[in-house]
Amino acid sequence: MQLLNSATRNYSWGSRTMIPELKGDPASDTPVAELWFGAHPGDPSTVNGQRLDEVIAAAPAEQLGKRVQQDYGKRLPFLLKILAAAEPLSLQAHPSKAQAEEGFARENEQGIEVSATNRNYKDDNHKPELIVALTEFYAMAGFRPLERTLELLKALECPELEHYLNMLLPEAAAESENLRALFTTWITIPATKRKELIAAIVEAGEKLIARLEAEPADSTDSAVAWMARDMRTVISLNEQYPGDIGVLGALLLNHVVLQPGEAVYLNAGALHAYVSGLGVEIMANSDNVLRGGLTPKFVDVPELVKVLTYESVDDPCVQQKEKSVEETLHGAKAWSYPVPIDEFILDRVELCADDTVELNFDGPAIALCTGGEVELRDNEGQELKLQPGQAAWLPAAEETVVARVAAGEASQLFIARV
Repeated sequence: MQLLNSATRNYSWGSRTMIPELKGDPASDTPVAELWFGAHPGDPSTVNGQRLDEVIAAAPAEQLGKRVQQDYGKRLPFLLKILAAAEPLSLQAHPSKAQAEEGFARENEQGIEVSATNRNYKDDNHKPELIVALTEFYAMAGFRPLERTLELLKALECPELEHYLNMLLPEAAAESENLRALFTTWITIPATKRKELIAAIVEAGEKLIARLEAEPADSTDSAVAWMARDMRTVISLNEQYPGDIGVLGALLLNHVVLQPGEAVYLNAGALHAYVSGLGVEIMANSDNVLRGGLTPKFVDVPELVKVLTYESVDDPCVQQKEKSVEETLHGAKAWSYPVPIDEFILDRVELCADDTVELNFDGPAIALCTGGEVELRDNEGQELKLQPGQAAWLPAAEETVVARVAAGEASQLFIARV
């Protein structure tokens, strides 16, 4: 059981206040976008001044345990983050495992340095990811069902859209074929024509919002609410990135507003962009991102199109599963976030004054405090106190660690494991 010192990422979209406020610090002079807790070689955390990836490589059986070492070698298979978005992240998707292996090998053969700005594949791993909101969190995640998208596009009453709506085939075997056709057409039209289309959509969107807001309150339904919300976001994105491909992409995606504790899961190939908010994110241990817009960073639309899946998602949110009946929980409340992959499990634990939770796993774990103050104590009586924004590394060889509130009336702890 050791304090895990995070790596800090200062991307331009980050917040100067969210992560500092979580940690009880004054606002930062520069954006603080992410804190990384893990062993990704590009920016590993440290324990006692040593890189976590090197600590694991030196004693994989002790650090990872037999099961995890057998499945993943000397690599911690997940990366845990705190993410703070003051501005939208890029419109992006992540590759599958097979796509990542092929792309990484291809770019190596081409002689592109891993640190190069035009590099797509930083490693050979996939990057399915889960984000749990700590504050209200706005995300665009996965293609919206085509029926609802058509409802929005028709409500815009935008003549410039009619040509693209007419290209949709009612006899298509699956709506994914139409989503693919529409999206790939939009992202490949000439820049001048694209900007004209977006300008027309923005104008139509402003009129639609005005019409919806003018309707009597008792006639306002959920459809009206989501249309106005989504179009406000589209218009705002165009203000930040005028005429950008990502503005068109935002018209096709689910827009979700998470409350604290709610979560979204994104599998390989899912088009998405986080818009604003603070959250805890966990993913397979990778930094592979294919970008399509809404960013000053390298954009590779052809490569993005290769990895995208066009299956629509009715609801990208993950249903929390309460774990309060488990024997390891003594008064504490806990929730898990079921996902269809093996690299990670994430639990959220709420501790009150007299509650405890036992942390005893056959693999490694990271315990991250996001509220209050948490005290960890092992079988030998060693104690480690975590403030919000701090995490502990629990190697597989560690015997049972007990977590409790260290000060105050309540605290919140996230447990990441394999």
